[in-house]
Parts: sequence; structure tokens; C-alpha cells
Amino acid sequence: MRRYKTVFQIILAIGMVVVGILHFTHTGGFEKIIPDFLPYHLPLVYGSGFLEVLAGVGLLIPSVSRFAARFLVVFYIVIFPANLYQALNNIEVAGLPHDPPLIWLRFPFLALIVTWAWWFTRENINEVSQNN
Repeated sequence: MRRYKTVFQIILAIGMVVVGILHFTHTGGFEKIIPDFLPYHLPLVYGSGFLEVLAGVGLLIPSVSRFAARFLVVFYIVIFPANLYQALNNIEVAGLPHDPPLIWLRFPFLALIVTWAWWFTRENINEVSQNN
């Protein structure tokens, strides 16, 4: 099971780094989905992109990988309003398929991603038995 967990951890890490980089290369789309009541859209886009890259890299460093995974769980919950704002306002984002049913189908996927990151915060049974 540890091997699978490592593979999935690497996949999530790569995904986070790629999405984080997109925050710097496609800022307009990310700015559009930030709710209007929040100020400083561009700095929020850059900041969240930086944090995504940092967390993605952190997942690959054993000494901080659990912290990075915990951070991602909280981060995904914090950015949920932007995804909801996009869905409620039918906002098109470059690079993402724009079909209202697909936008709403992202929410179960986001729940999966939160669960996925949470999985990386848990100790493996083998790790627990080795520590005893």
C-alpha cells in the first residue's frame, strides 16, 4: 500500500506545482473567479499560486510532507468560495472546459482532492508497527 500512496503523492505534488505555475502564467482566469468582496485579486492569485507550488514541492520532502498535506486540506477548503463563485456566476476560465454541468461536477472532484490530501496526513500501518 505504501508504494501506491507514494505514487499518488507524487501525482498530487506534480499537479499542485503545475496548477501553481498556471497562477503566474494565466493570471486573468484565476482573477475572474475570486469573489468580488475580496480585494487585491492579482496578489491573491500570485500568493495562492506560490503556496500551491510550495505545497507541491513539500509533498515530495519526507520531513515536511505531512505538514504540506495538512496545509493542502485547509487550502482547498479556503479556496472553495472561488470555485463556488465561478460556478454560481458561470465564469469561463481559459484552459478549463466551460460547460456549466462540468463546472458543478468539479465539486465532487474537489471533495476527492481534499480526501486525497488528508490520506497523506495519515500514518501507514507499516510505519506505526516499525515505530513500536
